[in-house]
Amino acid sequence: MTARIDHLVTSGTFALDGGEWDVDNNVWIVGDDTEAIVIDAAHDAAAIEAALNGRTLRAIVCTHAHNDHIDAAPALAGATGAPVLLHPDDLPLWKQTHPDRLPDGELADGQELEIAGTTLRVLHTPGHAPGAVCLYAPGLSTVFTGDTLFQGGPGATGRSFSHFPTIVESIRDRLLTLPPETTVRTGHGDSTTIGAEAPQLDEWIARGH
Repeated sequence: MTARIDHLVTSGTFALDGGEWDVDNNVWIVGDDTEAIVIDAAHDAAAIEAALNGRTLRAIVCTHAHNDHIDAAPALAGATGAPVLLHPDDLPLWKQTHPDRLPDGELADGQELEIAGTTLRVLHTPGHAPGAVCLYAPGLSTVFTGDTLFQGGPGATGRSFSHFPTIVESIRDRLLTLPPETTVRTGHGDSTTIGAEAPQLDEWIARGH
């Protein structure tokens, strides 16, 4: 059975550096009718579990450790037995949200996750957060970018643990080198393509997005 991508939007609060903002998050589920992985367990573990519809959850993959992307991860792991995976460079952010519960495993650049006959390749893309990763699924012509790349530009870099030149380098070297037809499925908002975003790189740099 061919892997497919299911999409769920959950709502909650993003909190960092003493501020709070209401946000809608994209939760991506990759798998078939029997097994799946979840990319970014945001806000509502029960809703994500319901969307799995009885499938075996193999892993909960965190694109980074801002609270709005990981707040439901421990509860979802507890309900399903799936491990939570995070790049170790984001542990300081993770501990701000879950000081008493560490992730179950680490993500590393170049690591490959297999689900339902599809490979997801981990791309370490720091900038928005030190341990931010994207997940490239060539068989699905898709890259899941978390908050690294959006429709119209890079993720925010105005808060702690972030750095604008680093995110631009990550996008230029790790993402814009992917095939232009690759669909970019983001952590918030609408999807785009690599081909649509690549021509804007110089503009992003000029305005210091």
